[in-house]
Amino acid sequence: MTPAAECARRAAALREALAARHLEGALILQAVDLLWLTGTRQNASLWFPVEGDPALLVRKSLERARAESPLSRVLPFPPSRELAALVGAPRRIGLTFDAVPVAVQQFWGKALPGVEWTDVSMLVRELRSVKSPWELTQMRATAALLSGVIAEVPSFLRTGLREVDVSAELEVRLRRAGNEGSPRVRGFNQEFFMGLALAGDSASAPSYFDGPVTGSGLSASSPLGASLAPIGRDAPVLLDYTAILGGYVTDMTRMAVCGRLAPELLRAFAVARAIQDELAAALVPGAIPSQLFALARERADAAGLGDRFMGPPGAQARFVGHGIGLELDEVPVLAPGFDAPLKAGMTLAIEPKFVFPGQGAIGIENTFAVAEGGGERLCALSDDLLVAG
Repeated sequence: MTPAAECARRAAALREALAARHLEGALILQAVDLLWLTGTRQNASLWFPVEGDPALLVRKSLERARAESPLSRVLPFPPSRELAALVGAPRRIGLTFDAVPVAVQQFWGKALPGVEWTDVSMLVRELRSVKSPWELTQMRATAALLSGVIAEVPSFLRTGLREVDVSAELEVRLRRAGNEGSPRVRGFNQEFFMGLALAGDSASAPSYFDGPVTGSGLSASSPLGASLAPIGRDAPVLLDYTAILGGYVTDMTRMAVCGRLAPELLRAFAVARAIQDELAAALVPGAIPSQLFALARERADAAGLGDRFMGPPGAQARFVGHGIGLELDEVPVLAPGFDAPLKAGMTLAIEPKFVFPGQGAIGIENTFAVAEGGGERLCALSDDLLVAG
């Protein structure tokens, strides 16, 4: 469980940030933000005043919330007519507009008439982006779990297996190792399973997910990830997987093959690794995310692979790395427009990838923490190609 000192540190940071914006408090309703501040992911709402103790108002389960959260005021959710008295006089209150549905906002607007609501979405996300030493320890443990399972791929990968067979094998091994399931995604209408197992041209299939490689999935209702296509000899097999322990996510991509990769794919793999390593070394406090994306793009162009960088021609993702932690899609993002300097303790997944229509996808991905000496790599597994018989 989250230590009381962790929750206290986070509360102090949020209180300071709200006061700097002349807000009198915040209403925290999104599940992961609640988990971060309270240590519990029960069905609840958090009234967080700048002055005084926060109140966690629990719909279900009150018993478990009290056992898991170090907060002193963990209360049953009151009738809506009593909410105004509980909150009291504050008139300027923060709310995460990016994650709270309009209907929920309207409920609280009626319960707290006269309140001026201010969007604090990015404020909360930026606070969450800097991980404490305790959080980094959790993420290292998650990375160790993921590394251990991906290392087993050569023992079961073989030609003739379908993508979905490889995916199922990885999923059951991850679950047995203690993986908590699918990562939480903040983006509206974005979904992700445990990961992607894609072979050959299947990896170049377009889809809705905001990533460079998506796969065709199993149907129009689930157009992401492994398909029923069999894995051929010498086909590149891209394995992009996540793992979660204690809520904290790590993200990793490795390449595998039954046989040998074509020379041009091996060359692209070397370029992807070189881009990753250069970006990782540049993950220092003060580095500008948009400049790191530009650097990666420059290296891809110089290698003659710019039209395949981060997606198939005409459908390329405009990022090369993303923040990660309690959610898969945190800030910062190594992308154009992200100009706020990096801070020590931020965690990012760097994933340079190339897509070759008709042949497949090539890439690498690891999770790093921003540090004074360059990015601290959290994933211990070698980046080398995983070769099966």
